[in-house]
Amino acid sequence: MKHFLLFCLSLAFAGMNVQAQPKSWTADNGNGTFTNPLFYDEFSDPDILRVGDDYYLAGTTMHAVPGLVILHSKDLVNWENVSYCFDRFDFDDDAFALKNHKEVYGQGIWAPCIRYANGQFYVFTNINGKGLQCYTSEKIEGPWKHHNLQGRIYDLGVHFDDDGKIYAIHGYGKVLCTELKPDMSGPVEGTERVIIPEGNGVGEGHHMYKINGMYYLISTDYKPNGRTLCSRSKSIWGPYETRVITADETYGYHAASLTQVPRGTKYRIGEDGTKFGLGPLDKDATACSNAHQGGIVQYKDGSWWALFMQDFHSIGRTVCLMPMTWVDGWPMVGLPGNLGRAPRTWFKPGVDSGERKEESGEIKAESGERKEVSGYETFAPYDRCDDFNYKSYTRKSNLSPLSSLHSPLKPIWQWNHNPDEKMWSLKNGRLRLNSMPAEQLMWARNTLTQRVIGPKSNVTVELYVKGMKDGDVAGLGNINVPCSWIGVVKQGKTLTLRCFEQLTNDTTDLSLSALDSPLTSDKLWLRCIGDYDNNQTQYAYSTDGKEFKTLGRMMPLSYQLITFQGSRHALFAFNVNGKTGGYAEFDNFTVDEPMADRSQNIPYGKTVRIINKATGRPAVALSHGVLYDSHAGDKGQLTQFKVLGSNGRVCLQCADGRYVKVYGSGLAGDVRFTTDKNEAEVFLWQDYLDHDFMLLSLKNDKYLGKSPSTGSPYSMDYAGPDPARRNGSVLMWEEIR
Repeated sequence: MKHFLLFCLSLAFAGMNVQAQPKSWTADNGNGTFTNPLFYDEFSDPDILRVGDDYYLAGTTMHAVPGLVILHSKDLVNWENVSYCFDRFDFDDDAFALKNHKEVYGQGIWAPCIRYANGQFYVFTNINGKGLQCYTSEKIEGPWKHHNLQGRIYDLGVHFDDDGKIYAIHGYGKVLCTELKPDMSGPVEGTERVIIPEGNGVGEGHHMYKINGMYYLISTDYKPNGRTLCSRSKSIWGPYETRVITADETYGYHAASLTQVPRGTKYRIGEDGTKFGLGPLDKDATACSNAHQGGIVQYKDGSWWALFMQDFHSIGRTVCLMPMTWVDGWPMVGLPGNLGRAPRTWFKPGVDSGERKEESGEIKAESGERKEVSGYETFAPYDRCDDFNYKSYTRKSNLSPLSSLHSPLKPIWQWNHNPDEKMWSLKNGRLRLNSMPAEQLMWARNTLTQRVIGPKSNVTVELYVKGMKDGDVAGLGNINVPCSWIGVVKQGKTLTLRCFEQLTNDTTDLSLSALDSPLTSDKLWLRCIGDYDNNQTQYAYSTDGKEFKTLGRMMPLSYQLITFQGSRHALFAFNVNGKTGGYAEFDNFTVDEPMADRSQNIPYGKTVRIINKATGRPAVALSHGVLYDSHAGDKGQLTQFKVLGSNGRVCLQCADGRYVKVYGSGLAGDVRFTTDKNEAEVFLWQDYLDHDFMLLSLKNDKYLGKSPSTGSPYSMDYAGPDPARRNGSVLMWEEIR
């Protein structure tokens, strides 16, 4: 592969990548590359479908409605919500509506499978206690028809075979295959058979494909830790042989603490006063939080991609796009030189990953062949802010409109269980929630939620309290176990501002009449300050919308297997006196994402120190000719490197004029230098945020790194980061001014 240093040098000081600064996280870097995750908010159990040049992604929605979300894309990177399969659960069961202390937290819609056959779309899923469900529609926007197949079939993959038969693959360890009736009325009696017996290390979350006459089953396992496997056979009935296709890709994220609810607690979601615990945190363990469970798809240019979910701390599980390489008939995750691992930043589908120049929005290959970088708009999946004035709401792109649902709310919003439609409304550009009896937030009906978005975000909403009555509680909260909130409590005629943390059962109160800046109207501003990569949040308030003061401590966040969701913002109103109360109104819900704009994350043209995150020691260009490290305080000339390049590709020039070059196989000591600018090494910068980064070789698909313990010099043979980012491959940059 030829180097293209002249390309790097010509753009080293050009400002690079001039483009609109995004207001919300989008994976598209606007330069032909993308950075995982695709969404920095929860989207679990993804299944991918291609129909022509359109791609559809279905995901779990659990107990939230509208349910069974479907996104649409043209390029696998930019996505938009185009449909939900249903507006409300249609089961006559109190649990789906939080009635009479019954609930379906974490037990509603999960692990869907989306397919297209017979001129229509099919979305299969399980609902605990109700069995296998299927939703069908001729158009992705709907309307959707609900079929209740019942039966104990879950976490399934569905395959429409060439002979017209429909097969459901399901089960953990012992994998079963069951034929389904074409009219979706249920399974075909007597067809269930074991196709992979227990003892083969195969898990669940199945996705079945038939490729070139061979059946491929993608599944995930969590014993003893997370792995994604592929099993293949010439017959859908087996026998199958199995290979692990990815196991250790964490992108440097460890599992979050798991919530612990004491045994004997009356309700599995706990109560106010429950002594919740946060489980032990092992930052070095892969656990089951690595990239796993999802589907694979062939892009229109013939390349193959995996869309797997990855745990991102208290945010929950979201989706990463991972290139695949076929090896001896096996679809392996990763690049040819680094199978089983996948880059966090890579070239978008349809963009050649070879060395190349960009000219006027096109890619110029060395041969002179020209390819378009992208013909598609860059945008985030959702518009998260809301003034609740829907006359002015328009779609952000020209993709298909969202299907007509009963709710006029933006598609980012979901109700916590089925709402009571008579107890909420849109009034004069505000959301009105009428309070109903509940002893705590997790039992409050008509709570409107949306997923938190990382890595950091601040949510602010205006709360109007004029309509509140005795016993009413209303405000901004976090739906999780344990939950938390900031809001106003009315006791008699007294209004109190309260911050409540269920983890510690801690309450912090301020009388509204005694605030330093008293209310001049019936309006109060509430804010949630979220640092989700570090699993913490804090609440704040304001009486004028300008100056905010925090209330309560910076609270730790966890993930848990009760709601089986990450943290969710919640607008709520309930009454603790056991009766229907008054109402609260909300307006101008805003989401500020201070880290959404990543255009300055790569220090093009700057001189920096490169510090190994494992040791805190800077890299040094030894006069002896190898890249090593020095003591933490060394800021000498040999620890200074200029970052040259653009569009994610960089070269490193030492302050003394030499350029970093990788020799041989990239073993320890192979990272050396050259004075010939045409031989400088070209890396693809991996943005790990907050000045953390990695350098990916475009020659051997490995990463630059240095062992924190052996004393060896830098090498170019690291497969990827460890969960704690301390194996020596994750670096930090510090600008030299």
